[in-house]
Amino acid sequence: MEENITGIIFDITRGSFVDGYGIRTTIFLKGCPLRCLWCCNPESQYPAPQLKVVAEDCTSCGACFGLCDAISQVSPLAVDFSKCTLCGKCFAVCPTPSLSVWGSTWTIDKAFNELMKDKPYYDRSGGGVTIGGGEATLQGDFTYALMKKLQESGVHVAIDTCGYTTSEKGMQILEEADLLLFDLKGTDPEKHKAYTGVNNQRIIDNLRHRGELGKDVIIRLPLIPGYTDDDETLQKEAELIKEVGCVRRIDLLPFHDFGKIKYAQTGKEYKLPELERQSKERLQEIAEIVSKSGIPVQVGG
Repeated sequence: MEENITGIIFDITRGSFVDGYGIRTTIFLKGCPLRCLWCCNPESQYPAPQLKVVAEDCTSCGACFGLCDAISQVSPLAVDFSKCTLCGKCFAVCPTPSLSVWGSTWTIDKAFNELMKDKPYYDRSGGGVTIGGGEATLQGDFTYALMKKLQESGVHVAIDTCGYTTSEKGMQILEEADLLLFDLKGTDPEKHKAYTGVNNQRIIDNLRHRGELGKDVIIRLPLIPGYTDDDETLQKEAELIKEVGCVRRIDLLPFHDFGKIKYAQTGKEYKLPELERQSKERLQEIAEIVSKSGIPVQVGG
């Protein structure tokens, strides 16, 4: 029953112009099967709610000290994430944003009602709702039920996906979404596994399957210097994209490390070395290579 289906959401953003067509509201679900070295949303990887620690906001008031074994000191604030059970005691008493939680449980109706508040903007701009993550197909039952409820109410639904799913419900989502924002992170299976933790054959198969259905896809290419932005990788991606046949646009996503600060906030190690961002000249070269697919290309998206 729909009323018994819940999902774990960690953010909702409104007024987006970069997550599909028109003005969109984007809902972010927790949980991802990939572990990309460059992930800018490490808080999205773990499927359940988790503690968020912003040590620089701590005033060392001591209100949280002694409440659990995870907090070993407060001046400066030190947390052992491996001991955190998310009991909630620390962020319940914290007077600052230094202790909080990433992710909360939502019902289908709660999410639907929140997203429908923006329907006038969707209707006027040709926009809609984008469901992302993490990986939206990982919470398959929730994503599918929410997607269908929105579609039945006349809302265009895009799914932001890494393409890696093997479940029946996950495949239904990839097949029935109005639009897929589909990440490609290289075509070489060994490199892909080294960089993301998974082989990319399933991803490519799922992209080709969507192509067989003839339904809209926007390809997103994360451009990570030394990992995914070399000419050979880009040329092979362009060839694959051309074969798919239903790609409406290619979005080039230049490298940034804005999410680096989140790793400490989730108790993770940022493993990517210092990288130099692509110049405007290099981005233009990349756009020219990828445009050989015959598909419109833009920087950003």
